[in-house]
Amino acid sequence: MPKMKTCRSAAKRFKVTGSGQIKRNKAFRSHILEKKSPKRKRNYRKAALISKADYKRIAKLLPKNF
Repeated sequence: MPKMKTCRSAAKRFKVTGSGQIKRNKAFRSHILEKKSPKRKRNYRKAALISKADYKRIAKLLPKNF
């Protein structure tokens, strides 16, 4: 059976931490920034972990890491 290919678009968007959790960047940071407060924009910079509900679906796109 052939090797599973990594979904390249997912590989660029997600990183796996040492403990096996998956990090993601936050949305809503690309445009329409004037009306958003500095605090809100600053919080968009920080990476977040994906939810438990999405873990299985995203892990399937990144077979090399699991």
